[in-house]
Amino acid sequence: MSSKTKIVVLHMKEVIYTAIFLALAILLIIVLIVMFGPKGNSQTTSAVIEESLSDKYIAGVYTTSIELNDNTFDVQVTVDKNHINSIALVNLNEATTAMYPLMEPTLDSLASQIYEKQSTDDIITSEDNKYTSMLLLEAIKAALTKAVPQ
Repeated sequence: MSSKTKIVVLHMKEVIYTAIFLALAILLIIVLIVMFGPKGNSQTTSAVIEESLSDKYIAGVYTTSIELNDNTFDVQVTVDKNHINSIALVNLNEATTAMYPLMEPTLDSLASQIYEKQSTDDIITSEDNKYTSMLLLEAIKAALTKAVPQ
């Protein structure tokens, strides 16, 4: 049995280049694992962010003023994080109530629809008090705009 000895000649320059490329390959694999691997704490952080983004409103009481013939009154909208809780006319004096008798019944009609839908979209208004409904609906929308998180 004859065995011949084989001699391999490596140049130092080739060995160094190979070691550098191997180190870069390992570093790239580690970076990819860290970037695309399982995420522990970031899932809970994203859940908190999604929860805060799912809030439709900032809870509170918001008002919008309406002026009719030098009489000013407010439409007050109370909301919590996800619901419209109440809509009311405040600072409404007797003179305004006498001059505009459809104001309160119209607001009650609009408010019941808004409570049911939790939105000001697709609200049905009566032809008898179309302009009063439009005025109140715009005031309610303006108050809700103040409640929407930026």
